[in-house]
Amino acid sequence: MMALLKSEWLKTKRTPLRPLVAVLPLLYATLILWYFSRWDITPERQLSLFMAFFKGWTILVIPVGIGVAAGYMGHQEESAGVFRGLLGNHRPRSHLYFGKLIILLLLFTAATLAATSSLILGFQLMMDVLIAWPVFLMATLMAWVGSLPLLTLHYWVGYAWGFGPSIGIGGLGLLIAALMATGIGDTLWTYIPWAWPVRLSLLAGAYLTYLPGMDVPPDVIASGTILRETLKGVCAASLTFFILLLGGAKWFRRWEGRKGEF
Repeated sequence: MMALLKSEWLKTKRTPLRPLVAVLPLLYATLILWYFSRWDITPERQLSLFMAFFKGWTILVIPVGIGVAAGYMGHQEESAGVFRGLLGNHRPRSHLYFGKLIILLLLFTAATLAATSSLILGFQLMMDVLIAWPVFLMATLMAWVGSLPLLTLHYWVGYAWGFGPSIGIGGLGLLIAALMATGIGDTLWTYIPWAWPVRLSLLAGAYLTYLPGMDVPPDVIASGTILRETLKGVCAASLTFFILLLGGAKWFRRWEGRKGEF
């Protein structure tokens, strides 16, 4: 399996994927840093910073970014002999399926962690402001968990239908995520995959409302509402991820390329 992962990693060497993972998170964090550098980052303003950062990342970057990255991996195999290199590989189909998915997962994980880390370090080094990094890292973890079904879905779509449909679904997901981040999604978000990254990450931000000097935490925390909503979202995302993962692996074992390609 390690040899396969190394082979798949080498395939990304001269592609846009590595530069995208390396540059996009840094640019995004720099933009947020520049915007909020005009104000003092008080405990109250940290919530605004948190909301801006995670809404932008989970609504704009994640749906479209996953659509592009997953679609491109399928397009790369299609361009290399119309999937002949993939379909004629002597390795077990399940190994090929999981190998490519793991590389996609690692790229996404690296990008998400790089964006959050760059933001935290940027405020510390440039403005000497230590933001509430445990909350930011927890929100990053929640965004990652909520994105797992989308990664698996787009990976499947990228091979079954192609680069264009993967990007198109990502664009549609952007619109859905934006709607689910409003009051419209309060009762529906646990059923909508594109809502999971944004909603789960923003739930962690509630802990920024527990400000210094408060004797007791806000009711939304003390009542257990945040914990219950988080568990609902994590369970929904995890169950959907495993269903898509197993369904995609079963489909990939029988797949012989797109109809009409040969």
